[in-house]
Amino acid sequence: MTRAQALQAAHAQFDSGDFRQTLARRVAIPTESQNPERGAALQQYLEAEMQPAFEAMGFECRLLTHPKAKAPFLFAQRIEDPALPTVFGYGHGDVIRGLEPEWKAGLSPWQLTESEGRWYGRGIADNKGQHSVNMQAMANVLKLRGRLGFNAKYLIEMGEEVVSPGLRELCEANKALFNADVMLASDGPRLRAERPTIFLGSRGCCNFDLTIEARKGGHHSGNWGGLISNPGIQLAHAIASITSPTGQIRVPEWVPKELPASVRRALADCEVDGGADGPQIEPWWGEPGLSPAERVFGWSSFEVLAFKTGNPDTPVNAIPPRAWARCQLRFVVGPDPQDILPALRRHLDAAGFPMVKLSMARDEMFAATRIDPDNAWVQWAVASITESSGKKPAVLPNLGGSLPNDIFTDVLGLTAVWVPHSYPGCSQHAPNEHLPPEILREGLGIMTGLYWDLGAGGTPHGAAA
Repeated sequence: MTRAQALQAAHAQFDSGDFRQTLARRVAIPTESQNPERGAALQQYLEAEMQPAFEAMGFECRLLTHPKAKAPFLFAQRIEDPALPTVFGYGHGDVIRGLEPEWKAGLSPWQLTESEGRWYGRGIADNKGQHSVNMQAMANVLKLRGRLGFNAKYLIEMGEEVVSPGLRELCEANKALFNADVMLASDGPRLRAERPTIFLGSRGCCNFDLTIEARKGGHHSGNWGGLISNPGIQLAHAIASITSPTGQIRVPEWVPKELPASVRRALADCEVDGGADGPQIEPWWGEPGLSPAERVFGWSSFEVLAFKTGNPDTPVNAIPPRAWARCQLRFVVGPDPQDILPALRRHLDAAGFPMVKLSMARDEMFAATRIDPDNAWVQWAVASITESSGKKPAVLPNLGGSLPNDIFTDVLGLTAVWVPHSYPGCSQHAPNEHLPPEILREGLGIMTGLYWDLGAGGTPHGAAA
């Protein structure tokens, strides 16, 4: 069996409809980790879907637990020879809430449905479709070669959409068990639908609240207007001080001092394009002097996710007593995560807004990560993907979004190479989540090629990567 025949067999397996049946069964399990009533579904996904699939490939499986986690973690491993390279895989089976009433007519989050050349269903892009591709690719190699030719370890969690509670502690307690040469995993979108992509980390994410509590109750705007402060106005001005009118961040501690040369080189080959369903890029927004790719993959961005003062549904003629905003900073390697809120506190005090209270919106925070695009494992993966797809993959120093990647790189010490099987317009986290099946089919071929090459020798295994 040759490499080319292995890829042909992978595509034939996809075309047979078997992969779609597997994915449909997994999409049907409503694994909403934000819904406290879905505990049984989270357990079902691991025990009824993941564990049998790994055991069919000769993996040894065990459920691992941590008090902070809402569901167990599934760890699976197949050790063929300690002298062989070991790859660590990761995926998450939990999904964002289904939002059933908001889906288009004829579609359901819990039923894989084909419409206008797309496959719809919650989790198809994030992340059930992606780790299903990788698991099927390993099964393909095992079937065709009779062995993997490498050692494989895989971790499936059920809490990524609620910031992975317990994952860090689990990895700290199991460093020896999870030890590997490289991590190959899939999440997030490609740069563009038609271009294979590798990303080497993720932006960090800090969600926080800004609040002004001026007084206990509202007061008539006619009797008291001009005499007492309006928290909504004050908070609007406080937020406006954080960025320029065009979105340039004005808190210097939140942005990197510079972009490394290797990052600039990698991003020079990357064109951001959300496709027909994506929004139009506005070149005047964000940090001036940077390309669109540099702004989203090489720089930090600040967003206001929600703002409330008074009663938006039924406004009354009263000065509101309070104002609140949920804000978010996506940050790259460089800024100190522990200084994000202290730096904002110093900025707001200096700007005349000591009345604004700051608080973290979540207990957990994803840190920023990035490995060098010139890393030996990265170059190996680029060569493999190019051979499999006939396309030069985009190499992103980090994803624009956030993942628990720092746990794998900083706690486990892994070189993490992510190969996404989605695209920017997939509507993940929103109604009508979908993927073009062509991306899944190409991804299956790419991952079959990567796993085939991993077992064929010639990897950076044992060398300084």
